[in-house]
Amino acid sequence: MNHSDPPRYLSVGEVALRSGVAVSTLHFYESKGLISSVRTEGNQRRFTPGVLRYIAIVKVAQRAGIPLEEVRQALGEYRPEVRVTAAQWRAVASRWRAAMDERILKLQRLRDELDSCIGCGCLSLKDCPLRNPADALAQQGPGPRILERPLR
Repeated sequence: MNHSDPPRYLSVGEVALRSGVAVSTLHFYESKGLISSVRTEGNQRRFTPGVLRYIAIVKVAQRAGIPLEEVRQALGEYRPEVRVTAAQWRAVASRWRAAMDERILKLQRLRDELDSCIGCGCLSLKDCPLRNPADALAQQGPGPRILERPLR
């Protein structure tokens, strides 16, 4: 490739085909600031090839349960028209590691304690004599208090 050659751009259909993501999902990712495009004179979206790496990162993050806002914040440090390097990816991944480790511990605890919740047969989440006598957990606030308790 000659340095004077214009940059190569991909249509939204090409990006969808190469990334395995629906066009509507690409539009959604763009609306959330996860990826960006330029517009042609005919107002058609065009993407640099580097967007494929960004989409791969988004897909990996989603599979790991990382919220899209966290993905946007992490990718926001890098210029979307330039491919994320291996070193940049390592930096992003290392930031997500602790959150993923905590999520794994919570899921393991949930798996291990799942049988004891409603497992006794009382079927009462409000007044369970074993897990929540006299609805004491309601004093701590809304939501699944046992699940959301701090990890040991």
